[in-house]
Amino acid sequence: MTSTRKVIITCAVTGSGHTPTMSPYLPYSVEDVVSQSVAAVAAGASIIHLHARDPENGRPTAEPAVFLEYLKAIKDSTDAVVSITSGGGTGMSVADRLRVIYETKPELCTLNLGTFNYGSFPMIPKYAGSWQFDWEEPYLESTRVEPFVSTFADIEHMLKDVRPQTGARFEYEAYDVGHLYTLAYYLGAGLVEPPIFLQTILGVMGGIGAEVEHLVHMRSTADRLLGDSYEWSVLGAGRHQFNMVTVSAVMGSHVRVGLEDGLFIGRGRLASSNAEQVAKVKRILGELSLEVATPEEARQVLGLKGLGQVGW
Repeated sequence: MTSTRKVIITCAVTGSGHTPTMSPYLPYSVEDVVSQSVAAVAAGASIIHLHARDPENGRPTAEPAVFLEYLKAIKDSTDAVVSITSGGGTGMSVADRLRVIYETKPELCTLNLGTFNYGSFPMIPKYAGSWQFDWEEPYLESTRVEPFVSTFADIEHMLKDVRPQTGARFEYEAYDVGHLYTLAYYLGAGLVEPPIFLQTILGVMGGIGAEVEHLVHMRSTADRLLGDSYEWSVLGAGRHQFNMVTVSAVMGSHVRVGLEDGLFIGRGRLASSNAEQVAKVKRILGELSLEVATPEEARQVLGLKGLGQVGW
């Protein structure tokens, strides 16, 4: 990659890990998810990464009808790429998580590269006694006993069935270095089609830590295993968000921000919107003399099928 490369900003607008008590700015009504997505694109994001939530209480849901409300409204106002989660939230079955992908046939969806312990329970003590909804604490506590499940069979199903049936390409999510070896195995088996969009996640409880040394190791490992077949993107969870993406951008990455990944915009200050985080990372990229990709440029880089071929 050269100094004139275009950096793709992905914005993960709501996710399934944080809960409404943690920030009044976390969107969960349809109107708020849509308006924050549209504003994030206006601020510089070319990809919107979407989870769905019950519009009444913010609980994560896999219901395709909720996704479709978001998708149609976002498409009416922007030409953004939408990457739909296939990960959903804790307690959802793989079949439930994939329903929306089959129904909506997006340009991009996530593919998690392994089963692992995704722990949200450490956040409980900070908010104990102040929960806005009664589902929040039990949901977070459930991550102590329920792993996120993505078996080799699940991965193969996505590569062999989801991809040909929907035309979607994948945002491959790597939470630890072993996930890169899994991806390389399927690349070698001819089941993974370059260009690979590799999303490296640092700082999640149960995954690799948000340290610069780990970032460098993930990058060098991906280079060795995947060669020039991939486009690298990075997100840092929680307070590590902007540190990680700043370092990774210098190293040649695309970047991801959003209230799914971190609720703050600075030390002790909640982000007022997803667009505020996008605007901040765009300023950082500008100071590094890096240009931001448009949605159409992102499509070209990632080899996507185009907005005219989605199912909404």
